[in-house]
Parts: sequence; structure tokens; C-alpha cells
Amino acid sequence: MTVVLKLGGSVITEKDRPETLDGAALNAAADAIADAVVHGDVSELVVVHGGGSFGHHHASEAGVSTTEGTSDAAEAIAIHGAMTTLNKFVLSRLHERDVPAVPVHPLSAGARDEAGNLDLPLSQVATMLGEGFVPVLHGDVLATAGEGVTVLSGDEIVTTAAEELDAERVGLCSTVPGVLDANDEVIPEITAFEQVESVLGGSGAGEDVTGGMAGKVTQLLGLGAPASVFGPDAISAFLAGNQPGTTIRGADCQAPGGTDSRR
Repeated sequence: MTVVLKLGGSVITEKDRPETLDGAALNAAADAIADAVVHGDVSELVVVHGGGSFGHHHASEAGVSTTEGTSDAAEAIAIHGAMTTLNKFVLSRLHERDVPAVPVHPLSAGARDEAGNLDLPLSQVATMLGEGFVPVLHGDVLATAGEGVTVLSGDEIVTTAAEELDAERVGLCSTVPGVLDANDEVIPEITAFEQVESVLGGSGAGEDVTGGMAGKVTQLLGLGAPASVFGPDAISAFLAGNQPGTTIRGADCQAPGGTDSRR
């Protein structure tokens, strides 16, 4: 069973301080991943991490977002370099726990056309999974026709990976315990964006150039697999097969075995 897990940038970094790692949070996440991989709860795991105070800081400085690009090579390298630095921190923590993690850098793998359509081939990721590796992807900049490079968010990587790899479960670890309603209570399940449109705002501290929680929910509703949004304390529960936090099921979502999850 293929599982896709995203570690939000705000979870593993101190997002309001440029290029500052939250070491304790990353260690805890790595512990949970190692426990699941080493003890066999997850046979095929893809990890994606966001940019946090690394990529978002440089993208904001350059005015680069998912829609606005730059043709300045120095700016592109600054954003990508910050993300690869964070990626090395993630890999290092996983390697310390004997997780066979390997990096996949989207800048070298994909592109967008003039209409904004994403082309991100993941055949190498599928092969890595088959060989027993844990691929670790990250938010990045991506060559975009007519824009130079634009931001590719970790959330979009998650949905693309889930679709191309036929993932059975998707989890997004955020700084909050799920999608919250107007009273800051966790919404157990979302099946349409209209349910939460009035309460969804930005992503919290610092700069975010990728759409915040509203963007996450919108993209996850388009998946054919159930997705969970949860806090850092629930990583282990998710990897063990539970659905902590908020479960997001779109109209096309199928339950395991191919039955309609809306029954």
C-alpha cells in the first residue's frame, strides 16, 4: 500500500524566522516515520515537505508565487537552494533512524506549460518505492513557460504523487489538529468546499506563497483517495492506518477496495 505523507513547512521550521529549523518537531516526525517504516506499518511511503521559513522566505523576497514567476537565475537558485538545504536536514534525521530516504528535487524533474498545467513525471519515484527506498520530495521552483520559474507547492506535489502512484492514503501534517471551524473545533469530515469556505483563511505565521489551508482543502477534494489533515502529534496514528484530524473525501474518492466512500 502506497502512502503519501506531507510534513508542513510550518511544522518542521520556525516559519516567522528565516531559515530556522524546528529541530525538536523534525526529530519527533522522523521518529514516527522510522517507527512505521522499520516496523512495517507502511510498505511504501512517499514523504513530501513544505518550505516553511526556508523556501517561503526567499520566494516572498523575490515576489515569486505559484502564479508569479522570475527569470532571474540568482533568485531561482536562492529559493531552490534553501529548499535543498531543508531537504538535507529532513534526510539527515531520517538516516539517523535507519530510514532509507532518498531525495527527489522537482526543479530537475518537471515543468509547467503556458496554461499552467503541471508535468511532473514520477516514474523514478515509483521505481524507488519498488526498490525499498523512501523518496523525499519538497516544495520547489519549477520552470514555467512565459514566467521563468514559479513556485511548486508541496500540496500540489502531494496530489500529483497520490494520483500518479495510485496512493491509497494521503496525510498532511499541519500545525493545527485538523481543519478548524469558526469555534476552532476540528471538522471531522469535509466532502465539499462549500462546507468550509466561510471559515478558511491563510496559513498563520510568516509568509506563505502557496495558498494556505484553503488551497490544501481544494486540492485534496480532487483526489481519488481519502486524505487526512492533522497535527504533529497524530503522525504515528495516521501511519498506523487511522484517520486523525479532518478526513477530506471528494466526489471521486473511493474507499479501499474500490467501493464508493460516500456510502
